[in-house]
Amino acid sequence: MSTLTDDPPMTSPATNPLAAAQVHPTFAGVLRGEWIKLLSLRSTWWALASTAAVITLVALASAMSLSATTDDPALAQGIEQMHGAEVIAGGFHFGMLTIAVLGALLITGEYATGTIRSTFAAVPSRIPVLGAKALVLIVLTAAVTLVSATLSYVVTMLQLSQYDLVPALDDPGTWRVVGGTLYSLIAAALFSLGIGTLLRSTAASVTVALTVLLLLPGTLSFIRLDWVETIVSYLPLPASSALLTTGAAETQGAYLSTQASLIVMAAYAIVPLAAAAVTLHRRDA
Repeated sequence: MSTLTDDPPMTSPATNPLAAAQVHPTFAGVLRGEWIKLLSLRSTWWALASTAAVITLVALASAMSLSATTDDPALAQGIEQMHGAEVIAGGFHFGMLTIAVLGALLITGEYATGTIRSTFAAVPSRIPVLGAKALVLIVLTAAVTLVSATLSYVVTMLQLSQYDLVPALDDPGTWRVVGGTLYSLIAAALFSLGIGTLLRSTAASVTVALTVLLLLPGTLSFIRLDWVETIVSYLPLPASSALLTTGAAETQGAYLSTQASLIVMAAYAIVPLAAAAVTLHRRDA
């Protein structure tokens, strides 16, 4: 007969549910869980569809506007230096806004519903959760970018062919623009993910993201001061301009070199995520 002083029987994670619950999941398991959660949300599909739609429609509008450009002899000369891939990429700046909303919702949605507590209870170290969300977001952003580029290519081909501007797939300039747009969209998505992790509010995160990505460049561009123009050139939208051109024609807003643009856009992605990782480690859910 056992007594109050007897030692408890030995158990293993296989026979003790509490012990099994304390087993930390692998990163592959966390990644799989984040992938399932993201694809199960209607907001994800709405954001992806909106991104593809706005990029394609703006590209089509840009191609259609070429006919009006040729009516002006001064503007018609600029078409000769234009690259067709730049027309196709004309809507990617607007796509940055919708993909930024997706990046914010990826984390703030869990804070809003309270499911973030269950997520962090399953992964106490928390950092793998942020890493998995970032990786899933990169994959989805890359997928929607390629789909949007393909749709933009198809819907603008007829119009661009009239001016011999259909971008060739073996042209390095074409892939430079496609790569630049992909890089810029991923940076915008990760920027919003980091901001959303820091602020934990959908409204606040989306407001900050849209302000930095859209409102500040548009507002500050009206101030004709050298130091203000320097600040504007380092904001995400103008900084990405050098990545969305072939360099054949001078583009308004492309203030930075390609190398500087790559570094600046990387900083917008990495700095908020690094701050978010430190914050997750220190504060409660």
